Amino acid sequence: MRKIVSNLGRGLARGSSAAALTAALLAAAPAIAQTAPEAADDAASQDDSIVITGSRIVRDGFEQPTPTTVIGEDELRLGQRQNLAQVLNDSPSFRPTATPQVLVGNTGSGTAPVDLRGLGINRTLTLVNKRRFVGNNNLNYVPMGIVERVEVVTGGASAAWGSDAVAGVANIILKDRVSGITVGGVSGISSRGDGARYGGDITAGTSFADGRGQIMFSAEYVKDESIPDRNSRDRLGSAGIVRLNPTSTTDLRQILVPDVNYGNQTPGGLITTGVLAGQMFNSDGSLSTYGAGTSLNANPAIRFPAQVLGGTSAVGLYDVIAVTTPVERISTYGRATYDFGAVKLWADVTYGRSRSTYAFLPDIGLGAQTISASNPFLSQSIRTTLANAGETSFTLGRLYTGPYSLIYDGTREQKEGAVGVNIDLGGTWKASAHFSHGEVDQAQRIRNARIVSRFNNAINAVSSGGQIVCGINADANATNDDAACRPLNLFGLNAASPEALAYIRGTQQNDTTTKLDAAAVEVQGDLFSLWAGPVTVVLGAEGRWEEQRSVSGALDLAGAFGPLNLYGSPVSGGYDVQEGFGEIAFPLFNAEGTAKVDLNGAARYSDYSRSGGIWSWKGGATVGLFDTLTLRGTRSRDIRAPTITELFSSRAINVGPLVDGDSAGRAAANPQYVSNPATVTTYSGGNPDLLPEISHTTTLGATFSPKFLPGFNLSVDFYDIKIDGAISTLSGSNLTIACRNGNAAACARITRDATGTVTEVRSNSQNIAVFETSGFDIEASYVFQMSAIADLPGTLRIRALATHVRDFVVDTGVSRIDTAGDVGAGTGNAIPSWRGTLSFVYQNDTLGLDARVRYVGAGKFNSQLDQSVNPTGYLVNNDIGAYAYLDLGARAKVMDRLTLSLNVNNVLDQKPPLSPVGPVFYDAVGTYFSIGARMKF
Repeated sequence: MRKIVSNLGRGLARGSSAAALTAALLAAAPAIAQTAPEAADDAASQDDSIVITGSRIVRDGFEQPTPTTVIGEDELRLGQRQNLAQVLNDSPSFRPTATPQVLVGNTGSGTAPVDLRGLGINRTLTLVNKRRFVGNNNLNYVPMGIVERVEVVTGGASAAWGSDAVAGVANIILKDRVSGITVGGVSGISSRGDGARYGGDITAGTSFADGRGQIMFSAEYVKDESIPDRNSRDRLGSAGIVRLNPTSTTDLRQILVPDVNYGNQTPGGLITTGVLAGQMFNSDGSLSTYGAGTSLNANPAIRFPAQVLGGTSAVGLYDVIAVTTPVERISTYGRATYDFGAVKLWADVTYGRSRSTYAFLPDIGLGAQTISASNPFLSQSIRTTLANAGETSFTLGRLYTGPYSLIYDGTREQKEGAVGVNIDLGGTWKASAHFSHGEVDQAQRIRNARIVSRFNNAINAVSSGGQIVCGINADANATNDDAACRPLNLFGLNAASPEALAYIRGTQQNDTTTKLDAAAVEVQGDLFSLWAGPVTVVLGAEGRWEEQRSVSGALDLAGAFGPLNLYGSPVSGGYDVQEGFGEIAFPLFNAEGTAKVDLNGAARYSDYSRSGGIWSWKGGATVGLFDTLTLRGTRSRDIRAPTITELFSSRAINVGPLVDGDSAGRAAANPQYVSNPATVTTYSGGNPDLLPEISHTTTLGATFSPKFLPGFNLSVDFYDIKIDGAISTLSGSNLTIACRNGNAAACARITRDATGTVTEVRSNSQNIAVFETSGFDIEASYVFQMSAIADLPGTLRIRALATHVRDFVVDTGVSRIDTAGDVGAGTGNAIPSWRGTLSFVYQNDTLGLDARVRYVGAGKFNSQLDQSVNPTGYLVNNDIGAYAYLDLGARAKVMDRLTLSLNVNNVLDQKPPLSPVGPVFYDAVGTYFSIGARMKF
């Protein structure tokens, strides 16, 4: 038996600060240790070795030069999360950028990516068993039942693993042997009776040929329903940042308040001009008085401002947007292996399908409508009132929700097969190779989408021959008539006829297929031995071929859906890359039990078909002292290649005005210079000339595993990441400002004529931005037998993890903003200064108990609105206090083969801070209950 060598002591921590939490663990531990025998992890894991893949060279997790966190069996179970992405989002080094409560109101519903360090989903590399997979970073496709653990490399790892590992790597390790059948089921619901979730899974496996062969299979089904009513949750309605004293010309302070609504529209329609101004349409077409709110406009004379506070009849956009998005998915995985002795063959197949359908937005592309006073859908009394006042029309303000709401319907289907071989070459030498092919088919539909030309036809309703018809069909001599046109009644939420709705609505559609072919081979072994031990090397090569083909509907390509035409520019393209890499572990000094020094280096050369060759590298060292303290550090150069979308999204051309931000001295040099040209040609879209982003990462840290306290581990690691040439998009005006500020890349995107006047800008994707972030990761764990402190069976495991972000800077050349400590939803690049979790897991032969605290530190809603930055227009309630959420769980083995479980998340029903959009770091659902059962055969 080999000891577990991973840093299974890594956990999730938080209290008022991670430092306080770690201090508490350190203070409590010695007292427990006085009578404790040598602690170990649970019995099930004592016989298995955990291989940590912080690099390609196998070594202990706490001995890795690059910090590596293991999300093990306990973390996979805590909170009874619905997918791997939600599990990882509980870890403080990840930013919950894309979750069911964040993806409301957009077309990303049904995906489950992760974002390490908050540097962006595209800068986190996800692997399955150390290999890339199609649908990279959509973890909905991985069945939870087959996952053994997830290893998170929290530092630059491009030299070892390739592009996209700028922020780090999440390597999903699947079980390699399964015996028997395990069937499970889970059901959950919120304390308010909504947000239902249910599902089931099965994992089965068997050996054959005297154990040389193994076949296993895992499948999982989950249906997670939406929480549609945002007003069922406190602080989630239509909040907004408004002027504290709107009518003051000197007091420019702002305040974040709830119940900020539209003041010029209602779901049934509001008349905002003329004799009937202030009347709104009821469901039957009659009128009633509009219950207006308090105006937030600086001019109190404006009767129907865009924003009001409160109002009995007023509604806001987020009043009609869901709290969470739904998803229904199935994920399957199969694996077959056969061990011939020195050669082991394996084959994987995966299939996954997810679908998300929900009303995600009202039709927000419509402004106020001018309605004819003779419109036949108006009641006779309304028409008479207008006629008596001599009015021929009025303005109608309407929030197009209900039957006009856009319905997102997205289906994603993933298929992949992989084959590979592992070869024992004798001695310490071994080799491996694999090839995989995968495809993701994505069908996206926006139903109920308004066809602009048909809508304009339908709202022009007239009376002809005693019938209400479309105006274009009333004139027998008209040449632009449309026999299919049906007049649209806009007066009341559900006043429109089904025939009229069918006429004005269409379906936006896009079908995209993404393909990935990947092949790799590597050889590892000891070259020779030195005074301190063997020199180990890994050499290998990889190839990758990526392709995306996208097709949109005819109406989409024609721009028929107006400003909400989402799929008018489909993206198609591809690229390939061939790579060679090497890694070496060099033991420099080894005095048994006293000191040990190891060096580590890696290099990779990547040749991209679009941009050519580029190097990435890493150098690291570990210093072990007295088998107790390990010091470690790395310096790496990492890369991220541009995505197909960034390279190939369709080029768009726009001709319009531009404000030149780089105008100083130009008029004096040439009197014909124009600072605000009216006809500047602006090109936007993808950029096939993009280069890979280049990042430099430094990590310095220490791990502490004292002999006097068996079972205790502590690590503290500093990280510093800077990404140069980050891919970003700037408007034409911002490009001129960036050029003025000395950004040469921005200057290269601007064309001026002989007078110095801007004539053309290329505001497509560019290598123009700089990202910088640094901070600390603090990890601690303690595992001990309960018999050490009381006459109790079982094991108690305490795990803590804390992340402190010192700075998070985004420099676009126009502005340089540090958002570390920003926690406000909707604030660009917000990331808390402190975040973490602390968990306690007790387990004996029949009973398991869990308790976990998730912590988000205090911060600013938006640091750019702080008084120190904006002394006149600052946000008066910009400070947001610390939040902590308590989760509890229990498991009981009621029979030899049956285990029942109960979990309660957010036990105290902690409300999120006030938010104008879906909160990122806080729980929007409230208390949530789930129960499960698991049977083994």
